[in-house]
Amino acid sequence: MLSTAEALATLLSAANPITGTESIPTLEALNRVLSADVISPLDVPPMNTSSMDGYAIRTEDLATDSNRRLPISQRIPAGHAPEALKPGTAARIFTGATVPPGADAIVMQEQTETSDNEVTILHSPAPGEWITAQGADIRSGSIILPAGTRLTPQALGLAASVGCAELQVRRRVKVAVFFTGDELTMPGEPLKPGAIYNSNRFTLRGLLENLGCDVTDYGIVPDKLDATRATLREAAQAHDLILTCGGVSVGEEDHVKPAVEAEGRLSMWQIAMKPGKPLAFGAVRRAAQQTDAVSSDETFFIGLPGNPVSSFATFLLFVRPFILLLAGAQTVAPRALSLRADFTQKKADRRNEFLRARVNAAGGLDLFPNQSSAVLTSTVWGDGLIDNPPNHAISVGETVRFIPFSELLN
Repeated sequence: MLSTAEALATLLSAANPITGTESIPTLEALNRVLSADVISPLDVPPMNTSSMDGYAIRTEDLATDSNRRLPISQRIPAGHAPEALKPGTAARIFTGATVPPGADAIVMQEQTETSDNEVTILHSPAPGEWITAQGADIRSGSIILPAGTRLTPQALGLAASVGCAELQVRRRVKVAVFFTGDELTMPGEPLKPGAIYNSNRFTLRGLLENLGCDVTDYGIVPDKLDATRATLREAAQAHDLILTCGGVSVGEEDHVKPAVEAEGRLSMWQIAMKPGKPLAFGAVRRAAQQTDAVSSDETFFIGLPGNPVSSFATFLLFVRPFILLLAGAQTVAPRALSLRADFTQKKADRRNEFLRARVNAAGGLDLFPNQSSAVLTSTVWGDGLIDNPPNHAISVGETVRFIPFSELLN
């Protein structure tokens, strides 16, 4: 069996960023990946601004203790252009407002007293005090967001702060998804004997949409070789990736493996991980070339196991970084935390275990009591996965590697 690291490295080595790009409004660019650097056309802030409500003064006017009472020569709200500060005067100024030429410090209003349009300065400020200098945040011509950045809400705000109304991004990764198994039933339909509701469809669709993919859902495909091959051929024409769930084993009713082999190429991997041992990776031939796709003649294929926790875990650990690389993202590896185990796991497994756990009020980790690959409840109860090495039992108080879902679900 392949280790998780070996399987991931092999998978990611095949992923090349899609070539198609587009210019879209910054307001609509959340979770998209930049295809070009964002370079600031201006300084931020574009002028010296006040960091406080108070009074703009010239420090040289306070050279002696006898000269503490200054006439107020102007009032400067944010968004208004000030006049030059006359020597021997103060300007009433508000947070974010432009510092008037000639002023070199702000005295916060709590350190002043006012009467009859005059202000008494009760503090001796240093030059530059409470002034945010022009360009203190961003310098004109600097790269504020490099190509390959996946755009978060704060990144959109940063782009907007330099006046970017549109951004150049990679097009969305086009993913076709379908599910196999005659036992699968959609919620809302009668549940026949031997049938189960198709939870994987909802989980995987949500995961793909979280990644910003353009998703085509072919639904539940009958457990027939011809039907599976026909769906693969159709899906290959306009997509970068075909993702399936179930049917990748070698049973008589598992038709995905022979269907992909007939329509393209396939590698079946046994990965030393729990849950999620089987994973299929390959490609399906295209009948016609797609000019903006990853390859001119084939579409990537990934087949996930059918157990709900297994498909969830393998998506997070393998499919997610693969899609992010296709999308052109620079960073695809989730950040892990070192946290204390507040439980004992006496039985070690020969595989790399990914245990559903959550952070408790004391800052340690609690373990979901049932780690079966069929128990989807564990993925909702937990808030991350413990990456436990093979053949390793966990003792209470031990430090373990924890990957939060917040790192894996976006």
